[in-house]
Amino acid sequence: MQSGSEIIIIGGGVIGLATAIELRLLGAEVTILCKEVNAAAGRAAAGMLAPQAERIPAGAMLDLCLKSRSLYPEWIRKIEAISGVDAGYWQCGILAPYYNASAPGEDWLDARSIQQHQSGLSESVVGGYWYPADGQVDNRALMRSLTIASQTLGIQFQDGVEVTTIHRQNGRVTHLTTNCGEMSAQHYILATGAWSQQLQSIPTVPRKGQMLSVSVPPAPTADLPLQQVLFGEEIYIVPRRDGKIIIGATTEDVGFEACNTLKGVKQLIINAIRLFPPLQACALHETWWGFRPATPDEMPILGTSADANLTLATGHYRNGILLTPITARLIADLVWHQRADNLLAAFSWQRFEPV
Repeated sequence: MQSGSEIIIIGGGVIGLATAIELRLLGAEVTILCKEVNAAAGRAAAGMLAPQAERIPAGAMLDLCLKSRSLYPEWIRKIEAISGVDAGYWQCGILAPYYNASAPGEDWLDARSIQQHQSGLSESVVGGYWYPADGQVDNRALMRSLTIASQTLGIQFQDGVEVTTIHRQNGRVTHLTTNCGEMSAQHYILATGAWSQQLQSIPTVPRKGQMLSVSVPPAPTADLPLQQVLFGEEIYIVPRRDGKIIIGATTEDVGFEACNTLKGVKQLIINAIRLFPPLQACALHETWWGFRPATPDEMPILGTSADANLTLATGHYRNGILLTPITARLIADLVWHQRADNLLAAFSWQRFEPV
């Protein structure tokens, strides 16, 4: 049996990497076990930081998202300083156009105003909202930055290691069975996203999302056709500073179906061109898919588990990239200092237990 790590994190996506870095900076010895790094949801995301554009209702989830968004600038600077790799953070703001407006709220932009804010929008757009504090991070660049930061700090990252069983006795995890043998630690963190239910009895299921990207002709950043994210009613369009534009995403209850489909890609293209017609002149660059970890209430599962030395950090659904800084901070503080922030209370696994 392999042993020696104080903490084993099961899952090598953005949540696992960021949490490992926070714990390492506190002094922990950390090992990350990752079944397949290229399958991480963080690699397939669009990287939007959109608690307001998502129209998340007031409550614990919005509080968590807004807190995490506020942490982003300082957190990104820290990760970039450790790694030396730009993570692509851009507080570009998010414009939310609407085709229908039965009862526009405060700060509504009418059709003329929104067209002045972003030229090229469909003539079917009747108005929308502008969220200047929302933004984006290049999720793939963020993954690179986190990976190199973890290596720089001496975190052990073991790719190709699949945990098949978590062994328990007397309310504690004793060891893990993996395809590379048995492993043990003093504490364990489950951060396996859409695959979490395979190891723990918690209600996380995959929600497949298909995405694509297009390329605009080479031009200075100032000449890009989009300077902010478009968060439409049926599509989102995310411009990158390198001239790529990310378009997403479908939401499909098809298990772990690993492919793009013509139907899915076609719908993305139709919806994107409907909202922003200039896209039809762009070159198709790439298509891909990923699996969001969904829970019944679409909120993450964070904090303690039924086992004293197993902590949960999963179920982030559509907001994994956004919630990475706050999740890493809260989980590291809980594991290392045994301090449970009040923010964690609403995200306990026990909310799904029968009354």
